[in-house]
Amino acid sequence: MRSLLRALPLLLLSLAVHAAGPDRRIAVTIDDLPWARVDKITPPDLQARHQALQQQLRRAGVPVIGFVNESKLEVDGQVRPERVQMLRDWLDAGYELGNHTYSHMDLNAQGVAAFQQDFLRGEQQLRPLLAERGQVPRYMRHPYLRAGRTPEDRALMDTFYAVHGYRIAPVTVDNGEWVWAFAYANVMNEQPAGPAREAVLERLRKGYVPYMLNKVDYYEQQSQVLLGYALPQVWLMHANELNAATFAELVAATKRRGYRFISLDEALRDPAYARGSEGYNGRFGPSWLHRWAMAEKKPKEFYAGEPTVPAWVMQLAKVESE
Repeated sequence: MRSLLRALPLLLLSLAVHAAGPDRRIAVTIDDLPWARVDKITPPDLQARHQALQQQLRRAGVPVIGFVNESKLEVDGQVRPERVQMLRDWLDAGYELGNHTYSHMDLNAQGVAAFQQDFLRGEQQLRPLLAERGQVPRYMRHPYLRAGRTPEDRALMDTFYAVHGYRIAPVTVDNGEWVWAFAYANVMNEQPAGPAREAVLERLRKGYVPYMLNKVDYYEQQSQVLLGYALPQVWLMHANELNAATFAELVAATKRRGYRFISLDEALRDPAYARGSEGYNGRFGPSWLHRWAMAEKKPKEFYAGEPTVPAWVMQLAKVESE
């Protein structure tokens, strides 16, 4: 009886934790600043869409880190002050900025030497911009999530990042958000204004949020199976028209799923991230959860069931694959 009484507090704690459910936390990262596909937008539209995204971010009120492609600051090879100001708007709002390379270069395709040059070129505006506020760039994000095709290349790059004061920003909740965004922007830019266009845009907005939630659910399940608990997730998004219309709604819907929004710093304190980008040597860029599963040689069935972008969205986006 005494042993049972001694064990009772631990049993009650276990029951309480089980009843509370998983500790759902997620960090938002937004790539391709100042704007994805910036070359396809006229200057007045760019400013209006940027302001709309900033308004959505303010409404959502969650931590965000954005990743900059400095080539998108230029027009005809010249840095445009109004585009640099777009980055200042992010900083003024309290968001952190990181390095996404100058030209959105594919490390797996171009190799270590070329990537390192492009990466350093990608901090020529960013580093002094942050220095104005007593900050330095701390995080980098791989374009296409392509982190190196061999363990040797990844080791070389890990040393390079450390020398220059960067830490990799991984992605666990990978998704086809960019496909939905291509579709949304194509409709905005190519169809005449009116009820027909608005109906398509509304259909995209209403489909996008459930799709993204389904991705979060899928990767939470993957985390539970692989790690035995709900990993603090890192969510990939981009600076685009679709998020400028839906980001606050997406955040609210995710909160209704029981998630708390946290900083990237907090997410990466979880020890699972110490595994880095091990496990994958192909040419693409899968979720870090799937890289770790590959390192453990999980069977093909482990990866089944991932939500996909509907065919009608792919058609509007004018892409053949995610």
